[in-house]
Amino acid sequence: MGSQSDEAVMQECSKWLDWFNIENNMVVASAHRNPDKVRELMVTAKDNGYGAIVAAAGMAAALPGVCSAYTSLPVLGVPLEGGLPGGIDALYSIVQMPAGLPVGTLAVGKAGARNAAALAARMFALSDAAVAKRVEEFKANGYKI
Repeated sequence: MGSQSDEAVMQECSKWLDWFNIENNMVVASAHRNPDKVRELMVTAKDNGYGAIVAAAGMAAALPGVCSAYTSLPVLGVPLEGGLPGGIDALYSIVQMPAGLPVGTLAVGKAGARNAAALAARMFALSDAAVAKRVEEFKANGYKI
């Protein structure tokens, strides 16, 4: 996430990933304030066992795009409020990626954070039977954890 102030929203993503039994951790690394840290995290992510990146940011929301530039892993972008009302600036920033630098863009805020976890679970379910079982339980439970 781009800022420590984003943690309350992104805890929802972590909580849902935990429910799906998907190991996860949260790191604060701003594309603007800590670009070298973001680069290092992304170029080493695959070797460190990551299967996808959930990147959340508000306002200019450059973090998901920068993550996509430095990794070949899927990047899921969660726009956050902080600039224009409703986080519309962050949403436009994340969804408007140039061709070849994909970021799967979710809804603004907590719904997007939760859906980032649910989408990651569906992605991992393609090759992990235990996660696939949890995805089916999630569906049977009315999409609630």
